Amino acid sequence: MMRGEVWWADLGLPRGSAPALRRPVLIVSADPYNRSGLSTVTVTVLTTNVRLASLPGNVIVPADTADLDGDSVVNVTQIATIDRGVLEERIGAVPDWLMVQVDAGLGRALALARL
Repeated sequence: MMRGEVWWADLGLPRGSAPALRRPVLIVSADPYNRSGLSTVTVTVLTTNVRLASLPGNVIVPADTADLDGDSVVNVTQIATIDRGVLEERIGAVPDWLMVQVDAGLGRALALARL
């Protein structure tokens, strides 16, 4: 698995506002970690609720850019470190130009520009 890939993940039962159920996720952890022996990977959750694209930092993912069934949104406030075992199937990958937007959104959500 590599940064920028979209996978189906079984995130389990809902608890509060945490990501849950079977849904697509975008791998955002750096490839040296993804290639390591770590049993976890960092992801952002994708949603088909395209209204969320208007929230600061979120990024619209057109269906044809990542082999998704429909347009989706990377919700940059739904970041999770998950066990690799919950990743079920690779869907596709987003192009580099879209990862630049995701990186900017993550930077905004995590206030990384202030470091």
